[in-house]
Amino acid sequence: MTIDGYKQLESDLKKLKNEERPAIIQAIAEARAHGDLSENAEYHTAKDRQGWIEGQILDLEDKFTRAEVIDVTKLTGNTVKFGATVTLIDEDTDDKKVWQIVGDLEADVKERKISVSSPIARAVIGKAKGESVEVVAPGGARTFEIAKVVFR
Repeated sequence: MTIDGYKQLESDLKKLKNEERPAIIQAIAEARAHGDLSENAEYHTAKDRQGWIEGQILDLEDKFTRAEVIDVTKLTGNTVKFGATVTLIDEDTDDKKVWQIVGDLEADVKERKISVSSPIARAVIGKAKGESVEVVAPGGARTFEIAKVVFR
């Protein structure tokens, strides 16, 4: 994953541990104070939420400890690889798209970040500026020209 992705993962983990976990513990304590737990919907909802939060913490801790962080700014070259920001031009419509190739956990289409395992990334990895690539995606096959490859 990229440094930005690692920082986001770290931030999410801290939020769960330092904000969500204490808040749910407080909610459980308040629900207990209402009396009979067998018919206390607030208590059962809070306990379910606590289970979900603890599961998320375990999952993020696992990802955090296994993460391989790559500083994209230190990468160079003319070929597309993990971390590259690639400008693609659709050869049929001349539409220009800019994507950064990132790890699966940090992919976010709204931020123009696609997973290294996505059809577009798999098609362009190893290719260089000026090459044409065919991307086979659920919407059908499209051909793109790689217009620019940068690492930032």
